[in-house]
Amino acid sequence: MSKRVVTFGEIMLRLEPMGYYRFVQAESYGATFGGGEANVSVSLANYGYDTSFVTKLPKNEIAQGAINSLRKYGVDTSYIVRGGDRIGIYFLEKGASQRPSKVIYDRAGSSIAKASEKDFDWHKIFDGADWFHFTGITPALSKDVADICLCACKKAKEKGLTISCDLNYRNKLWSKEEAGKVMGKLCEYVDVCISNEEDANDVFGIKASGTNVTDGEISYEGYKDVARQLYERFSFKKVAITLRTSISANDNKWAAMLYDGDDYYFSKTYLMHIVDRVGGGDSFGGGLIYALMENYDSGSAIEFAVAASCLKHSIEGDFNMVSVDEVKKLADGDASGRVQR
Repeated sequence: MSKRVVTFGEIMLRLEPMGYYRFVQAESYGATFGGGEANVSVSLANYGYDTSFVTKLPKNEIAQGAINSLRKYGVDTSYIVRGGDRIGIYFLEKGASQRPSKVIYDRAGSSIAKASEKDFDWHKIFDGADWFHFTGITPALSKDVADICLCACKKAKEKGLTISCDLNYRNKLWSKEEAGKVMGKLCEYVDVCISNEEDANDVFGIKASGTNVTDGEISYEGYKDVARQLYERFSFKKVAITLRTSISANDNKWAAMLYDGDDYYFSKTYLMHIVDRVGGGDSFGGGLIYALMENYDSGSAIEFAVAASCLKHSIEGDFNMVSVDEVKKLADGDASGRVQR
C-alpha cells in the first residue's frame, strides 16, 4: 500500500526573462508554475508516493494550467477548491556571478489568500493519509489562511498524521513579530521542523553563534545549539537545518544537519554550480520526508535529502525532476556527473 502525503499552500504562475536577462531588458517571459508545498508534492510523486496538493484557485484557464502541471507528474489535485479572482504570480530574475537573483511577487488578493475555513474538509482530505506538510509561506498569506493552517494541523494530529513544516520566512509577506506569533502556535503541532541559516533567527530569534551568511561564514557548532533550542522549545521529534554557503549567485556550497534529540548528523558538503536555485529548499524537504517515511536512519536521511536538493539546483523550474535511484547514486558518492550510457 503506497504511502500518502498531503501538502497545503499556494501554487503560482512563474514568469521569468530568458536566460540571464534582467527585468529591465526583458521583452518576453517564459511561463511555468511552482510554489513551496506544490514542489514538495511533485518531488514525492516522482519518488512513487501518492501525494495530494491542496489549495484554492480561480475558475480560469491559467489556473487550470497550474493544475495540469501537477497532474502531469501524478499529483492528486482533487482537493483543490475552485473560486476567487486570481492566481498568484511571481517574477524571477536569475542572478549570475556577484549579481543576486531577484523575485517580485504579484500575489495580493489571490484565491488562496482569500480562502476561508469552510473551503476545506480536512477530515475528508486526511482520510488515509500518513503525512501533512506546509511551510511558513502559507500562513503568511492572510490571517484566514493562518487559521486554516491551524485547523489543518489540529485535524492532522487528531487523525495521527506526522506533520512537517519548513519555517520559510518571507519578509515581503509579514513581519518577524507576526511570523513568530503565528508560527509559534502552529509549531506546537509539528513533528519535523525544517529551517535554514536565517529562518530560526527571523521567526523565533534563535541565532547561531559564529555565523554570518553574508560573509559566507557558517558555524556548524552554532547550528547545533539552534537545533537543540528549537527541539526543546516545541518538542519536535526532529529538526533539520540546511547550510548554504554562497560563494556567488552561480556557485554555492550545500550541506545540512539533522538533530533527533540524541545526536547531530551532518551531511557531506557539495560544491554546486547552480542552474536554478528556486525550489532548492522544497526539494530538500521532499527528500527528507521520503527518507523518514522509508525509515532511513538519521544519517542516511540527511544524506538523501541533501543529495536530492543538490540535484534540484541543476534543473530549470520549481519542480525537482529526479528519481530515487538518481538521488541514492549521488548520496552514495557518485558526484562525477559523467555521461550515463
